[in-house]
Amino acid sequence: MSDANCVDLAIVGSGPVGMAAAIAARRHGLKVAVVDEQPAPGGQIYRDVETADAGRGAILGADYVAGRSLAEAFRESGASYYPSATVWRLASDGLSWSAPAGGGEIAAERILVAGGAMERPFPVKGWTLPGVMTAGAAQILLKSEGVVADDAVFIGCGPLLALVACQYLNAGVRIRAILDTTPPQNRMAALPHLPRALAAPGMLAKGVGMLARIAASPVAVSRRVESVELMGEGHLAAVRWRDPQGSHEIETERAFLHQGIIPNLNMTMAAGCRHVWDERQLAFRPETDVFGRTSLAWLLSAGDGAGIAGAKTAALSGEIAAHAVAYDLERLDTPSFEAATRLPLNARRRELALRPFLDALYRPAQGMRVPEDDDVVVCRCEEVRRGEIARAVAEGCPGPNQLKSFTRAGMGPCQGRLCGHTVVETIAALTGAAPEAVGYYRSRMPVKPVTVGEIAGLSFENNLREKSHG
Repeated sequence: MSDANCVDLAIVGSGPVGMAAAIAARRHGLKVAVVDEQPAPGGQIYRDVETADAGRGAILGADYVAGRSLAEAFRESGASYYPSATVWRLASDGLSWSAPAGGGEIAAERILVAGGAMERPFPVKGWTLPGVMTAGAAQILLKSEGVVADDAVFIGCGPLLALVACQYLNAGVRIRAILDTTPPQNRMAALPHLPRALAAPGMLAKGVGMLARIAASPVAVSRRVESVELMGEGHLAAVRWRDPQGSHEIETERAFLHQGIIPNLNMTMAAGCRHVWDERQLAFRPETDVFGRTSLAWLLSAGDGAGIAGAKTAALSGEIAAHAVAYDLERLDTPSFEAATRLPLNARRRELALRPFLDALYRPAQGMRVPEDDDVVVCRCEEVRRGEIARAVAEGCPGPNQLKSFTRAGMGPCQGRLCGHTVVETIAALTGAAPEAVGYYRSRMPVKPVTVGEIAGLSFENNLREKSHG
């Protein structure tokens, strides 16, 4: 393996975490490589920020445009950058990736997983119909292609749903309706966290501003929605829902679903580090220290992939993780490490002040996370329905890994990435066990689909680090 492919720090992902970590690590003189599936830096939050014109920037907002300076600093950092590359293996000796032009390997002393978050599944009847997508997917189309859908119905809860709705309004796009599934009791549950949240007045003001923007628009908003059904033959044709006023139905060919975001776990799960159930965020996450170190000495995880906290916090966490790598590799002494981390740790603490309030306010309803209708598809890849899972549990299936022997849930191309949390919570609801006792899918390499030819073309040298650095 050439010296160019031997680095101190390999970073998976070039969103806020990956870019900030690369910049900080390079300042410490570390040799850095960043591998990302996207063709340009920015991640999901700053997707295509380098090429967005003023008009699109005005639609998407100042927070989006702010990512341009981070992308510029990343480009100038001197880190090796591998775009449009999919990491399918990572271990203590390094990582492997595939790409249209051919894959490769990197030997690394440390690996930082900066894979970010994914949208929580919203398993309701009809959610697999063409015409139905997540709010995040709708935002990706807006960011990358400027594509929008008139007369869409926005359904769910969470800040991202409100943000995308405001971006649609900024673009002059007609929204058919917004169906808010936020449980009414969440307001009282969030109230005790409000005093702490006031330490982040800027973010609070932005949230209030988004809600006011929607309230001042002509969009019909239905609140306290208790159930949702998406209907159509071969394509979405209508949405039916129930709220305290009764049952309603509206015709539409587009629906955007959202129930918050959760850590993207496949990479860290496959690596084998410890994960814990976060009851506040209703999701598993890798167990880390304040610097992003996991239970594996060679692996770090930071940003939303280690617990949902937002883009600003993610960038700060990436910087902090890079300082920790420099310290662990003896490029920083203790006083220098403490000095380097003091400001970003304090800044992150301030940003996190709002998080308990948001987690409580937008905690998704049980009925929107765990289907009760046996006909609802849970695993989209293998079309496994809730009824099949219920029958497996009745026959003695205790968890998601055993479920693979009863059904094919979690065995499709995404390896359970999309259905994992739904399966866990469904089994927990059926058995009465806690989610942490049920456990999560046991992931394996390759994390992403890869051809046999690509695997055969790799060297698979033993003791890769000793061979490269020895």
